[in-house]
Parts: sequence; C-alpha cells; structure tokens
Amino acid sequence: MRADGSIAGEETDSVAQAQEAIDQMADVLANGKGSASFSRYATPHGHAIRLSSRIGLRARGKILFIDPREIIAVHAERNYASLRLESASYLVRESISHIEEKLRGSGFIRIHRSALVNVRFVEEIRPHSTGEYFARLKGGKEYTVSRTYKKNLSLLATLWIGINGFGDDLNLA
Repeated sequence: MRADGSIAGEETDSVAQAQEAIDQMADVLANGKGSASFSRYATPHGHAIRLSSRIGLRARGKILFIDPREIIAVHAERNYASLRLESASYLVRESISHIEEKLRGSGFIRIHRSALVNVRFVEEIRPHSTGEYFARLKGGKEYTVSRTYKKNLSLLATLWIGINGFGDDLNLA
C-alpha cells in the first residue's frame, strides 16, 4: 500500500481499462455500428475520460465527425433533420428533439418546433407584427422565432445595451 492509500497496480489497471474502452469505441466506429458521440466515457471506477468534443453522425453512407460549434442551425424535415454548416448540409434520420438533447450545452437554442440555432451565428433579431420574431443568421438565412420559443432569445446575450434584456415588453420598432 502507498502513502496516499492507493494500492500499487490500481493506476495500471485504470490505464488498461481506459485503453480497452478506447479500443472498443474504435471497433464500433470501424464496423459502422450506429452514430455516436463519444465526448465522455466512464471507466469502471466512475471517472470520465474526455476523448473528443466532436459529434459522430451517419450521413451519406459514412460516419462524419463534426465540431458542434460549426453547426449553424438544425431544421426538421419530416422524419429527418438537416444540419447546416458553413461548408455543407447533412440530412440525418433523427428527430430534432433528440438532436436538441445531444447538443444541450453546446450553445444551441430552440426557436421553433422545427428549428434549433447556434447562438454564435445569430446576427440579428427583428419583431414581426404577429408577435413572432425573425432571426437572421450568419450567411443571411432567416428563421422564424415562434411565440412559444421567443423566451429563449434572452439566451442570445449575457449583456444587453440600450434595453433591459429581452422580454415580453421589448419594443424594437
């Protein structure tokens, strides 16, 4: 036994278990089983190992790895979702709710029942007479922000200048 209370060999076991976990994940990817995001893997001791911040997604017959910070928006299209990046778009067979769950904590907000946007790419919001808003993203694409999700617009900025924040009493006109 060591002075810190650990037993000699525990560290070697943990390293071997972590290597085994990495080998198992590489095997899953090599065999093309499912689309997975391996941002963390828990060892048998409950320690989390951060392997990557990228997302693995199955598109066009292969598994692609993308950084969630590069996704501009996600838009639902029937039983599919379109992930729009600056350089490309990918259509995946996944519900927008499931994608929203996977992207939680990556800077995305729901602005419509069929749209998620990356807050980093929102350049402008404009009110509409119906109570809805329009969000213009980098590249010029506009998305409708429904009344149901307009409260999420408050997450676009941590500091508001010239207004007291984003709320029901906001008058941008």
